[in-house]
Amino acid sequence: MMSIIDFDHINIRTANVTAMTSFYAEVLGLEEGWRPDFSFPGAWLYLADRPLIHLRGVDITPGASEVRIEHFAFRATGLNAFLTALRERRVAYNVNVSPSNNNRMVNVYDPDNNHVEIQFDASETSDLSAYTPT
Repeated sequence: MMSIIDFDHINIRTANVTAMTSFYAEVLGLEEGWRPDFSFPGAWLYLADRPLIHLRGVDITPGASEVRIEHFAFRATGLNAFLTALRERRVAYNVNVSPSNNNRMVNVYDPDNNHVEIQFDASETSDLSAYTPT
């Protein structure tokens, strides 16, 4: 059985990475820290040793009505059971592997089309093929 064990992070799309980084540092007291070498600009803001806010730099006009929240994420255990349950419920998913720690990132969308990531430790193994119900 899969169990949610923690909230992991929120990823926010922004054309203003510098201003957003300053805001979260100054207003919430978070600290900018290490971030994997992704192919796009951004920043990670930490609370203690945890990167809670991921900023992803994109070309959008500030104040436009485009989606800003890329996804939110949970940490969990029970990867194989979770993927089985998704297939049984005919919920589409894909799995990415983190470039920094090889964690398994299962991506699903809720009924309102919000992107939800459920992250599992790299030690958990399963068939990581994407699933699309037919």
